Amino acid sequence: MHQASALYRLLGDEARLRLLRVLARERLNVTELTGILGLAQSGVSRHLGLLKDAGLVLEEKDAGFTYYRLAAAGRDDGVATGALWAMLSAEFERAAGDSIVRADEARLQEVLRVRKENFETHGRRDTRDARQLVPGRSWAAWSRALGLLMPPVKVADLGCGEGYLSIEASRWASRVIAVDRSEVVLTRARELARRRRVSNVIWKRGEIEKLPIRDATVDVALLSQALHHARNPAQAIAEAVRITVPGGRVLVLDLRAHHEEWVRARLGDRRLGFDDGELARLLAGAGLENVRVGVGARRTGDPFAVLVAAGTRASAAGGIRDSGGRRARGGMKR
Repeated sequence: MHQASALYRLLGDEARLRLLRVLARERLNVTELTGILGLAQSGVSRHLGLLKDAGLVLEEKDAGFTYYRLAAAGRDDGVATGALWAMLSAEFERAAGDSIVRADEARLQEVLRVRKENFETHGRRDTRDARQLVPGRSWAAWSRALGLLMPPVKVADLGCGEGYLSIEASRWASRVIAVDRSEVVLTRARELARRRRVSNVIWKRGEIEKLPIRDATVDVALLSQALHHARNPAQAIAEAVRITVPGGRVLVLDLRAHHEEWVRARLGDRRLGFDDGELARLLAGAGLENVRVGVGARRTGDPFAVLVAAGTRASAAGGIRDSGGRRARGGMKR
């Protein structure tokens, strides 16, 4: 009776139930669980320790990582068998529509998407997965390689956040102007640039609807996952066009329209993404030509898909031009 009482007290904590639910879906490490649940890493580690001691969770070390998975019925001889697991499974199914559960599930799908885009198999022993493992292969490496094909143009990263994209662009751009409304994240971005010895990024504080950048200053204006935070998306795109030289490009990466309301409070999103046609109309309405919109990333079961949209600021000759007015050979075809 004492053991049963201790077990049910352990299961009386919402965070531990959320942990069990996501571990029933996928084995995960502490960093991934921290991102999914939105809890402090110390708290996640403490909960995992308690669940492990109770025999509900197993720890596995694989390829230098530590993963946790459910000690589920039919797989292990832990406590989580039979009637107990049947009860929990039924409760998890009933809670599928809960806003907290939906948020956890969305973030789990994002973790799985990142794994896939990094070409990681996470040590899975399935031979079909093992054949996909190629050491050193990643989307980051591919993007950097493709960046070397770009001409040395001037780039604006609008809504730059902590500056990761700005610093990536600095590898091939002649200069990057990075703008964000938050001085806190700009401080972190400047520190990251200092650590990586990046000197061709100018960091500016400002709103994307009122940019602190002169007219026709950059060849490429980027809005990466920033537009859904804008108070006025149309004005933000108009500002991106204003600062772009004739023949330059505006590139938008943003979420496709979705129904995950939790992102408003958790992430500060003002918009729940954009329909394909709506995003195309916003770019065309700002005066861009040859507007294209397509899906940049999507995963089955993930409520979030990424749209990629681009347009060209009108010019007599067309195409991307570098800061000296010459047409850049690496520009996208009109």
